[in-house]
Amino acid sequence: MADFNLTLSDPSSFILMGTPGLEAAHLWISIPFFAFYIISLLGNFMVLFVVGKEQTLHKPMYLLLCMLALTDIGISTSVMTKALCIFWFNLKGITVGGCLTQMFFLHMVSMLHSAVLVTMAFDRYVAICNPLRYATILTNARIAKLGLVGLIRAVLFLLPLPLLLSRQPFCGNHIIPHTYCEHIAVVKISCGDTTVNRAYSLVMLFVVIGLDLTLVTLSYGLIIRVVLRISSKKAYQKALNTCTAHICVMMMSFTLFFISILTNWFGQQITPHVHIILANLFFLIPPMINPIIYGIKTKELRDKVVKYTSRR
Repeated sequence: MADFNLTLSDPSSFILMGTPGLEAAHLWISIPFFAFYIISLLGNFMVLFVVGKEQTLHKPMYLLLCMLALTDIGISTSVMTKALCIFWFNLKGITVGGCLTQMFFLHMVSMLHSAVLVTMAFDRYVAICNPLRYATILTNARIAKLGLVGLIRAVLFLLPLPLLLSRQPFCGNHIIPHTYCEHIAVVKISCGDTTVNRAYSLVMLFVVIGLDLTLVTLSYGLIIRVVLRISSKKAYQKALNTCTAHICVMMMSFTLFFISILTNWFGQQITPHVHIILANLFFLIPPMINPIIYGIKTKELRDKVVKYTSRR
């Protein structure tokens, strides 16, 4: 991804400013960011370790949790490594190839994260609405194939973004007022016609994310309809509990995603440093919270985590 064909007017590098206006406070800003990042790494690696070690957890639901943990690690790492370099060492320069690579990887993993959430909603739909056929419909191999389809979709849909930007001229302004190479932030500093770039990203946003959100809403709508028909109070609570963690994670992920997108496109009135801090928190809070939610709400996983932590 680093060897894009660039026009002669393109610079050899960009400058990421971090949080403009708060440069003197970069060290203090980095403290909560670094703490959130470490907590997210510990939580997600714990999920991967426990599921990998325990044969009893080698099931579709926990395989999906591992996929979610991997995407969470990828998202937070792709943002925070460069941000911490800016905050701690004032290393603001980034090559054009490095910037486009970071942008592609960040948005690609984010789209893969959305596909995993859709698959998790489908998993809960089958588990509650068609439990007798769950073992035949959702096998580990099928979950792996669905994950591969999500990865291929993300790569194919996101690859045009850096390719289109690689053809754009960047005449005099090489400064990106951000901590990472976000697509719209890079588009804004181009001195060429960015209509195609903006249109493609907007269409992709509404088509892909809109489709994913529709499928998630449909799945949980059908689940709620089935749950409300359950007469046994115990069975009703059990069915509801199996969905609580997933609903919390999905509501948080999609809500923060749309807030981030709306502030990117229409948040001209928001102070730049506030927008940048919120954008970073969007990529830090879900990866930190997700393993905590599943650790609390999923008894089997919680018991195994307690088993390994108490042993140590």
